[in-house]
Amino acid sequence: MLTAYTARMAELLDRHCDVLLVGDSLAQTIYGLPTTLPVTLDMMIAHGAAVVRGSRRCLVVVDMPFGSYEESPQQAFRSAASLLRETGAGAVKLEGGVEMAETVAFLRSRGIPVMAHVGLTPQAVNVLGGYAARGRGDADYTKIFDDAVAVAQAGAFAVVIEGVVEPLALSIIEAIECPTIGIGASAKCDGQVLVVDDMLGMFDRTARFVKSFDSLGARIDAAAEAYAASVRERRFPEQQHLYQPPSK
Repeated sequence: MLTAYTARMAELLDRHCDVLLVGDSLAQTIYGLPTTLPVTLDMMIAHGAAVVRGSRRCLVVVDMPFGSYEESPQQAFRSAASLLRETGAGAVKLEGGVEMAETVAFLRSRGIPVMAHVGLTPQAVNVLGGYAARGRGDADYTKIFDDAVAVAQAGAFAVVIEGVVEPLALSIIEAIECPTIGIGASAKCDGQVLVVDDMLGMFDRTARFVKSFDSLGARIDAAAEAYAASVRERRFPEQQHLYQPPSK
């Protein structure tokens, strides 16, 4: 599972992944925002529809943005219905545990598949006090474990476990029946997810749990430098890049 935000990226990732997540991480990767909190439903719909257009085989899951589902199960249903109807995606993802179990069950019973997300939940950054790993204290460990069990029992078809100590991830894997998707959790999760820009090495600074499989940021920088030099030195465009009038 990787994130995708555009049709072209979805095309490139589609044959390699099982799931494409249209993550609200687009706040940072696309819009340069400091957190995911400013993301709107309209933003998620626009990017979700683009990813669906670029995908052929993957399940496309769209994040429900902050403020679009927490108020009540009814609000969540309206938001989720809009996301699926206007994007063509197959499922939604929401953050939260015990407090969101009723909403997960409400959506599932009305035909909306839900992927849950527990542990380090970025939409709760102001309450959590930052992006530090979770589950290091007994109370936090127990709460996150209970969160995972609650959303799984409520009918989530998969649970993302983010940024937790590995023993906690292993306990959750053993306790719930639905697939687990790790990000900073454990290699023993059923699947893994990364933000595609992090995986490609687009940013200099990333979380501890990120492995960059390329240095695309540096390669883009080098390509832009070569392009700019070619233009300034009038080496581009070359003759083969130009149009000529028909010969007489």
